[in-house]
Amino acid sequence: MEIEKKYLIRELPELFGAQKKVIEQGYLCRGPVLRIRKSNDDYILTYKSKQGLQQKNAIQNEEVELPLTKEAYSHLKQKADGYIVEKTRYILPLPEGRKAELDIFSGRLCGLVFVEVEFDSEEQAVQFMPPAWFGEDVSAEEFFSNAYLSTVENYDDWMRRRSIAKDI
Repeated sequence: MEIEKKYLIRELPELFGAQKKVIEQGYLCRGPVLRIRKSNDDYILTYKSKQGLQQKNAIQNEEVELPLTKEAYSHLKQKADGYIVEKTRYILPLPEGRKAELDIFSGRLCGLVFVEVEFDSEEQAVQFMPPAWFGEDVSAEEFFSNAYLSTVENYDDWMRRRSIAKDI
């Protein structure tokens, strides 16, 4: 079970010494999610489903990850729907042993930055007090789903779509 919250950021924290992952990922299906990911030198196939899970206080998914070979990843990457999402993820320590995963997008989504935090329970997600460098909680916005990001042409397209949705 994956339980997480996503936030915009007010300012970039100090990244020196943070664990860094260069990630690219594509989506073979978005409902349920079937994702391929290259994270540094690891290749992963992920299945995510929200079926039967409430999304009231945090994003919740049943999630299964399986290792892929580089060759299998390359083969499946050619079959991905939409665009490949490219980002660098910085893993930063938080109080109570939590970790912030700060995603700085590159390529066609250059300019997009947000952070996510995973929890063991929905209660922990509700009680979480974000640090000062965190901004608005955007967990409920589909625009911050990586599966959704794989459908937008570029950062300007993403900004336009989000702006239109906020005006409705």
